[in-house]
Amino acid sequence: MAVLSKGRLSKMMLEKLLDFPFGAKNLKENVTFRLGILGQLSTSREINAAWNETKKKAAKLYPDKFILDGRGVLYWNDGSVKILDKKISSANYKKLNELANEEDCTVNSLVSKLISHYKKQKKR
Repeated sequence: MAVLSKGRLSKMMLEKLLDFPFGAKNLKENVTFRLGILGQLSTSREINAAWNETKKKAAKLYPDKFILDGRGVLYWNDGSVKILDKKISSANYKKLNELANEEDCTVNSLVSKLISHYKKQKKR
């Protein structure tokens, strides 16, 4: 049985997260520690679910302080983290796969070859 609901636990985590000084490390562990007895009584599953919700809320409500990358990792928004563009059109995705099949290699190795070729051409 849960000590608190996921939403309430997440709200408490967000409050603790906002109290941290800019640049603090190990956010999840520190937030859980600062929850005190509630953090100790909650199961790992409850903590993980609440933390995932907290990360999303923090990045959405406080974009000047926090940034959430594509893998779901919460960072301080100090300008050093660049979010990678992972969007590719379905047509280009299909073309890449077809070209990889023709070249008898993986899409990843094909993209690596294309990047190295691009860099060589750019140097000229």
